[in-house]
Amino acid sequence: MHEMGIVLHLAKTLDEAAEENHITKYGSVTLEVGEVSGIMTDYFTDCWDYFKSRHPLLKDSVLKLETIKAYTHCESCGAAYETVKYGKECPHCHSTETWLITGNQCLIKEVEAETDEDDAEAVQEEA
Repeated sequence: MHEMGIVLHLAKTLDEAAEENHITKYGSVTLEVGEVSGIMTDYFTDCWDYFKSRHPLLKDSVLKLETIKAYTHCESCGAAYETVKYGKECPHCHSTETWLITGNQCLIKEVEAETDEDDAEAVQEEA
């Protein structure tokens, strides 16, 4: 199960962003996950939930996953087609001279977070 390794790498990336941007708490993390990335989203969510309970910055965060459809390009006829539906063989010309255009990535799309500045502004507003 490589999902835990990906969660650990994600947490490290979020920790670095938190340090650079004075983030004190993450509210949500939105990931774009390619449908042929090899990531089992159910396992990934379970790993996230396990890990975040032990990580102060992520403790109350929500993980949002968005699927990126996989598309393949055919070198022979130039067509693009849905990878999952047709596989490596082009449905138009039946060539196997194809390559994946998109759908194998895992990217941080968006995060919602609180910073030290948010806390300072809240204190000033209360005063």
